[in-house]
Amino acid sequence: KGYTYSGSNTLDEVGWYIQNTGGKSQPVGTRKPNELGIYDMSGNVWEWCWDFYSSYSSGEVTDPIGPSSGSNRVRRGGNWFGSALHCRSSNRDDYYPDYRYFTVGFRVVVPK
Repeated sequence: KGYTYSGSNTLDEVGWYIQNTGGKSQPVGTRKPNELGIYDMSGNVWEWCWDFYSSYSSGEVTDPIGPSSGSNRVRRGGNWFGSALHCRSSNRDDYYPDYRYFTVGFRVVVPK
């Protein structure tokens, strides 16, 4: 729907970030879900993505995927210790795959 954050244009409705956490991660599912019914896609912890990182093409693309190989993986979503800017749906960054930090996690997905 073109929201700035996953499920809303107001981050406080759907996510946890430095301005509303009290300095710690929060229980999952305590904010509103996005339109797919998924919680905590903006804020709380960065999530590793399967894609290898590369620059996007200059043209408009729906549901882009990364290259088939590379050195860094994508992470998305922002975190409880970061700013609202990092929690935007359009934001992503990259790190080497064995990077570990207290604001980074992953989401287990089981296809139906």
